[in-house]
Amino acid sequence: MAPRGLSAEEKRVKLLEIFHETKDFYQLKELEKLGPKMKGIVSQSVKEVLQSLVDDGLVQGDKIGSSNFFWSFPSQQGALIQGRLKAANEQRTANQAQLDEIKVSIQSEKDLRVESEFRTKSLEKLVLLKKELCKLDDELSAYGACDPVKLEETKRGITLAKEAAIRWTDNYSVLMSYFLRQSLVESSEIRRYLGVDDEYEDIC
Repeated sequence: MAPRGLSAEEKRVKLLEIFHETKDFYQLKELEKLGPKMKGIVSQSVKEVLQSLVDDGLVQGDKIGSSNFFWSFPSQQGALIQGRLKAANEQRTANQAQLDEIKVSIQSEKDLRVESEFRTKSLEKLVLLKKELCKLDDELSAYGACDPVKLEETKRGITLAKEAAIRWTDNYSVLMSYFLRQSLVESSEIRRYLGVDDEYEDIC
């Protein structure tokens, strides 16, 4: 059975061990040789692992002349952890201060709302009024057709329909007059043929 390869985290730990054990400075090409030899890290993955350590602040890097050198000492990791701990403590202190301020604010609001018979009754009345409002909203939804907005829309629709009916009735009258002038047929005969009632113009 082939040996299991190192995980990404194991590679990070082992590459960091090279720095801490030797306490020396290295170029990338040197680490690519030492990685497989000292810690069993595949040389092709050394660059990626090294970059992840640099990104996390566990390895320092700098360009000297035309070459890039990398280093890391055990004390650096401790300093990094101390820095993170300090930041966490500062955040905790700030959060605690904010929490204390909120508690004081809540207590102040409570002090302003002294329990009394009048306040108790007012709160009970408020609850009843809210329930009544919900009930009225439900009733209004049930009688949606009576909604003032919907009624106004209906009225406008009726007005538009009536205007259209009048317009087409006028067009019919004009065509009828023209046809009567061009022929000798009585208008009653034409209306009977078309099925048009004599009171077709009576639009209220």
